Amino acid sequence: MNRVIVVGTTGSGKTTLAQHLAERMRCQFIELDALFWNPGWMQTPRDEFRRRVAEAIAPERWAAGGNYSSARDLIWARADVLAWLDYPLPLVMWRLFKRTTRRVITQEELWSGNRESFRNAFLSRQSLFLWALQSHPKQHRTYPAELRKPEYTHLQVFRFHSPRETEAWLSRITPVIPANAGIQ
Repeated sequence: MNRVIVVGTTGSGKTTLAQHLAERMRCQFIELDALFWNPGWMQTPRDEFRRRVAEAIAPERWAAGGNYSSARDLIWARADVLAWLDYPLPLVMWRLFKRTTRRVITQEELWSGNRESFRNAFLSRQSLFLWALQSHPKQHRTYPAELRKPEYTHLQVFRFHSPRETEAWLSRITPVIPANAGIQ
């Protein structure tokens, strides 16, 4: 396991799992949102985003989190493992609510200085809650079909239906010990 992509509905825990994997694998963590979002919540143009992604996934070892279909062909073709957090929608919505509420209250800086606001998070047509409601069923239609394509059959796929399954899998991954560990 050298290159892992974690996918799933917004709020399912992709970033968190990818970070934990990167720590265990002692490799680069790639947050696709950080490559996509510019200051003022401006989206990176498609060609520039694909260039950023290609550069980020060039190393031999990495763990990435994100679903961007505009770069799926690059990421999935280079990955050797795909972890799909396919949790029930009510659980995802609850996690998304907790995360979004925390971010709104703390004004946590996300990518490129962006912060979530109450208005955009809960009252906007660009709300992540609406996005989650739309993308969850879409993933059930598109991911299985995508994973059957010849260019992705090399992927070792892990589809998790609960956080407990995910945590059990993660606990079985042996942390990489650096070559110079223990040398003083």
